[in-house]
Amino acid sequence: MDDQKFANQLVELIGGKENIRAVGHCSTRLRLTLHDKSKVDEEKIENLEGVKGQFFSGEQYQIILGTGFVNRIYDIVAGASKSMSTDLKKDLYANMSIPQKLSRILGDVFIPVIPVLVATGLFSGFINLIKALGVPMDENVMAIATVLMKTAFNFLPVLIAWSAIQNFGGSPVIGIVLGLMLVAPQLPNPNDVIKGIADPIIFKIFGWNIQIVGYQGSVLPALVIAIVAAKLEQWFRKKIPDILELIVVPFITILISGLLALFIVGPILHIVELGVLQFAKAVISLPFGIGGLILGGTQQAIVVTGVHHIFLALETDYLATTGFNPFNAMITGGIISQATAALCVGLKTKNAKKRNLYITSSFPAFLGITEPAIFGVNLKFGKPFIFALCGGACSGFAAALMHAHGTAMGVAAIPGIVAYLYSKTALIQYVIIHGIGIAVTAALIFLFYHDTASNGEGEKKQKS
Repeated sequence: MDDQKFANQLVELIGGKENIRAVGHCSTRLRLTLHDKSKVDEEKIENLEGVKGQFFSGEQYQIILGTGFVNRIYDIVAGASKSMSTDLKKDLYANMSIPQKLSRILGDVFIPVIPVLVATGLFSGFINLIKALGVPMDENVMAIATVLMKTAFNFLPVLIAWSAIQNFGGSPVIGIVLGLMLVAPQLPNPNDVIKGIADPIIFKIFGWNIQIVGYQGSVLPALVIAIVAAKLEQWFRKKIPDILELIVVPFITILISGLLALFIVGPILHIVELGVLQFAKAVISLPFGIGGLILGGTQQAIVVTGVHHIFLALETDYLATTGFNPFNAMITGGIISQATAALCVGLKTKNAKKRNLYITSSFPAFLGITEPAIFGVNLKFGKPFIFALCGGACSGFAAALMHAHGTAMGVAAIPGIVAYLYSKTALIQYVIIHGIGIAVTAALIFLFYHDTASNGEGEKKQKS
């Protein structure tokens, strides 16, 4: 079936283009809000060739299509009607809880930034590998390597502010300038202040000593001030006459936002950020591998809720401050476990068409994208999802006991191996982590899961 024919059938089964209120997509899912959910023929959509799963999440209808394919279908569906909105934010945020909103905001902001952070992490992994092999490096070559490894994280607030202000309807260039202000060379690096080799800039205002430092590697100050700037810019554009808008709006927006960032928002949120991250790190550092057991066993369940993006700030902080990411090591086994569960279910399924679908759904998960496996197979039958969580818990437990950590974020499972090439020990640990996840999950599936889906009642039985 070609893309156009598939999209036409999909739209028809959703209730027609007039039933679509707004449409968007992520890396694997087509996301829609609808006027009337009762018009959706979920069974027929589920059986469409190319659909790996579908479900309602609150007011949003999500159809799992897979990477690449979802982009092509979105382009067709979004272009089906000029009256159809392609901005889901207003519809979605209105029906989300506060944790879901926070996670979604972080996801919207971080997802465009992740590719460069992944690339930077991979550079770091390769350079560390070269060092571990004892290959001598010229001083000038090392300087260039450092530029490749550190630039994205040194200027992280710039990337965050650019993405955030763009997501909230502001001018990207204003976000870039605000981000640059937060890491300006005139501001002392906070790490240098902590080490005692630099002093903060101190302002005395109404008897209060306000310490001004840079925000290299910070996330929250740049995120919040970019949102504030976007709202200020939108408000000023409505109030300032068109003839003055070009000069006055950017000037006032940058002036107010910049001062707020340096004197109020930055200092307050930096303390909040440190507190939240310290708490998360405390969980990760729980003794006897308990932190890894908890994270490895719950992270993929958190993916189902849609609030997993909140961990992006944690991973970014680890990489920005230490160069290593233990969180990745604790959750990557859970990802490979979901892939293993879907593959094993497929191997045990007697119906040839369903067997091929389930096995195919496992392939993206082996590459780090678990939604097709989770929603298309594992959650559908219940037990495989639980068994995969058990595999993730065991692999996370092992990762914590071994103190494993990678040099990147956003890559896991098979592609993630490049983040562990910096030493022989790290590579062996990575193999062990995934071996445990695969072994535990496969054993549970083959011992306790039985294919009853072919008789048409299997899904209900497996769920029970």
